[in-house]
Amino acid sequence: MQRIQTITAGLLLGIGFATTAHGDLLDDIRSEGTFTVGTEARFAPFEYIEDGEIVGYSADIMEHIMTELEGVELIRMDLPWQGILPGLERERFDYVITSVTATPERMQRYHLSAPIADATMAILKRAGEEDISTPEDIAGKVAAAQAGSAQLEALEALAAQLEEAGTPVADIRTYTGVDEAYAELGTGRVDVVINSLPNLLEAERTRPDVFEVVGTFGDPVYFSWAGRDDEESASLNAFMDEQIQRLNEDGTLNELQEKWFGGPMDLPLELPSAE
Repeated sequence: MQRIQTITAGLLLGIGFATTAHGDLLDDIRSEGTFTVGTEARFAPFEYIEDGEIVGYSADIMEHIMTELEGVELIRMDLPWQGILPGLERERFDYVITSVTATPERMQRYHLSAPIADATMAILKRAGEEDISTPEDIAGKVAAAQAGSAQLEALEALAAQLEEAGTPVADIRTYTGVDEAYAELGTGRVDVVINSLPNLLEAERTRPDVFEVVGTFGDPVYFSWAGRDDEESASLNAFMDEQIQRLNEDGTLNELQEKWFGGPMDLPLELPSAE
């Protein structure tokens, strides 16, 4: 059984923890016996805390992958989303195991893994709000999304389209974590929250008396994990892609999607081109 350690953001304030990239990062991980990853454990059902442990869809995927890294300990650094990709670039950890929306800009800057899940954008409203039934109905409403996220970019793009049509949104508010945005929606301080469909379906499933998913908008989008796009990380990136693709092809991802999302997702083995 693989040992798994979690380091929270609070502990990191007193720890100068960083990885050292040599000639080959995967070889270093195997020889040193530790694989340090950054994650945001506030993104149910992908990654979240339960009874003091990080659980969820991504955690289950990693259990399968770690069997291919015998003798290696997985160290998970739990950080706010806003510190995840900058931390990767500064080599504070080896890899990102959290839900990274695959945007063209990120595909150019990082090595994004093979897709792990659908990330198509959707809208969440309060249950029973009959005046919001399409994306265009957020005109005149207060909309929310997580700061620094692809979901915020999608909301801003939709708001720009509505502005051009002469029906602007009333306001856009951002929050450090999506749970804060959900809480604000529940209390009526915002009218809608923009997030990826699987996450909003989870919010609706767990609180059907409070939340309701309106529907999706925009082009199909996928969640990936992320590595540094450099020579030292190439072997680790290839290893992670191969493992995800293996689990996609043999049906393991579909089984985990049934467990965590209530149904399978039709995922390509590779991300569509960023062009």
